[in-house]
Amino acid sequence: MNDQALNRIADALDRMAPAPLAAPDFTAAPAFVWHVEPDRLEPVAQVNRVDLDLLVGINRSRDTLLDNTRRFATGFKANNALLWGARGMGKSSLVKAVHGTLQTDYPDLKLVELQREDMGSVARLLNHLRAAPHRFILFCDDLSFSHDDQHYKSLKAVLDGGIEGRPENVVFYATSNRRHLMPRDMIENERSSAINPSEAVEEKVSLSDRFGLWLGFHPCDQDEYLAMIDRYCAAYGVTVAADTLRAEAIEWQATRGARSGRVAWQFFVDLAGRNGVHIA
Repeated sequence: MNDQALNRIADALDRMAPAPLAAPDFTAAPAFVWHVEPDRLEPVAQVNRVDLDLLVGINRSRDTLLDNTRRFATGFKANNALLWGARGMGKSSLVKAVHGTLQTDYPDLKLVELQREDMGSVARLLNHLRAAPHRFILFCDDLSFSHDDQHYKSLKAVLDGGIEGRPENVVFYATSNRRHLMPRDMIENERSSAINPSEAVEEKVSLSDRFGLWLGFHPCDQDEYLAMIDRYCAAYGVTVAADTLRAEAIEWQATRGARSGRVAWQFFVDLAGRNGVHIA
């Protein structure tokens, strides 16, 4: 093949390749979502979140994450955080609420959401964040891995950073229903079938050990569930007789077969609608 043919092939490949991501304008929004194919950071002008004061029953986790994030926002070192535990108990809501609480005083603190399936592109994302004069909470919701999932290797780039180190201006927060980021039965299966059982799962299980903060979220009891609903009613001005509110709330959670912060919010949305109250 001659040089002319090679040049034509090279030109064709250049035309097919996506243009490199332009330096994002991080002043355009308080939050961004990372997308791939092509790589881009989409600004989010209005983040879907609730006020921090509305999150009931998670005081210790709330205070710990708020303090950690405030230190990070002011320029100090901070720990990566894994928020794990029961579904619907406010893990992702807490991350977004903490960011919203601090954003007024620290406008350079940005929230960047990364989908688990895009974890393989995290090195490219970190290169863009590293070069920016802002501080970033890199957030991955519902993070978990199966036994044959290789995305966990990319996660190490966020937690450990390789020879470059994690960017000084990035902290990583993840939520998961699993403390060790992979199902218990898969951990036991790999132990039983491996030549060296202890080494077979150590690499994946140790991922959770790389988070400086472990914040556990546990199912709420009935009193906490009702307190959540009372807080929502007070915040949005919904007035219902106490006995009626209690009876309807308990009936709602019974029909759902679950009791959590998410169920409390879903009941309140229904209650507000029936009482003609708009929820902003």
